[in-house]
Amino acid sequence: MLTRTICALTLMALSSMPAQADSCADHYQSSGVPLVTGTTHKVWMIFPSVRTGAALDKVSRAVLAEGFVDVNVDKALGTLTTQQETTGSGRPQTLRVVVRKEGKGSRVDAVFIMPPGQVAPGISNNLCRVVDAAGR
Repeated sequence: MLTRTICALTLMALSSMPAQADSCADHYQSSGVPLVTGTTHKVWMIFPSVRTGAALDKVSRAVLAEGFVDVNVDKALGTLTTQQETTGSGRPQTLRVVVRKEGKGSRVDAVFIMPPGQVAPGISNNLCRVVDAAGR
């Protein structure tokens, strides 16, 4: 009888816990062959309680904190675009972020595009820092 009670209480406790939210890394994808072809790195996250305007503002500040310059934000479209050239090759790397309404909150999609012959270590962490900023 005691065993059944403990099992029942454990089951009730586990079922009442909120579902574990997805992490940014769960939504990360990359395509292309580093140094051989151009590469594209994508990530997205949903923030159920963050308005799109607030999410775009927070993402904009995060992009600036990551060292990007000439950041172009279109609040009407919910987009942010910027480029950086860090290799000296004259071929810029492009970051595009789109913030759109998702239910009562926002969905943030980010794409980082690198031309052939370039690599960037830690891209997934950097992209996730930018996207996760929307929820802070």
